Amino acid sequence: MTPSDFPRSEIRISGAKKSYAGRMVVDVDELVLGRHPVEGLLGPNGAGKTTLMRMIMHSIPLDEGTITLHKPDRSSVVLSEMSTDEMVSHGVVKSTQVISDFEQLPILDSMLLAVASARDESPFRLWAERSVAASHADEIRHQLDYFGFRDPFAVAGSAGDKKLLDIVRCLLLKPAVLLLDEPTAGLPDDVTRKVMTAIKQIAAEGTSVVIVEHDLDVIWELCDEVTFMAEGRVLMKSDPATIRAHPAVVEKYLGAGHA
Repeated sequence: MTPSDFPRSEIRISGAKKSYAGRMVVDVDELVLGRHPVEGLLGPNGAGKTTLMRMIMHSIPLDEGTITLHKPDRSSVVLSEMSTDEMVSHGVVKSTQVISDFEQLPILDSMLLAVASARDESPFRLWAERSVAASHADEIRHQLDYFGFRDPFAVAGSAGDKKLLDIVRCLLLKPAVLLLDEPTAGLPDDVTRKVMTAIKQIAAEGTSVVIVEHDLDVIWELCDEVTFMAEGRVLMKSDPATIRAHPAVVEKYLGAGHA
């Protein structure tokens, strides 16, 4: 079975609007995300990409419209009526654009908190529940080794390390839908390649991945389909080659010489 053959969870956005001080920043009539292994959201600054991602996770409320998760078993839930915690329980996970981490919490502890169930989220309960650590030890060790974290008891110090750990936490959850907001921004080339490989792998295992990314090489190489936004609206949705060559995309985003 190829990655494109997997039954995948889809996010369906209908009539979604968001405005600030009378300015419409997102105005999406109909958009489906997740039909392909890896999809990209592309557009100039202010296009509404990150706002739309946050609207999906309900960290920014919609002014109008609905956002629904449709699962491979044909069941569906309305994400726009849920808290972020409830969405995670349905397999919808988003990385953070703003770098953050648990201050002074060892790397291993922050990974264990990511995979703990709700009843085990208290640190005291977590350590008492040794099965949590045991059941996820191999995967945590694999991910930390892969991304070069040699000491799991250290505290993440650099912005790059915190960004990577946020990505690792998302990967450990094995989500149905993974939303990544600029996952490679600020990372060196060798680490960017590792992140791209990890994204390909989780997508090949059945996760629907949606990426907002300004590094066009990441978009062109990773994505099976790209949605191009400008001024809060979806202008087109197609394969990367078609998007890359379209005159409207060249004019509004890529500039002359990129077609």
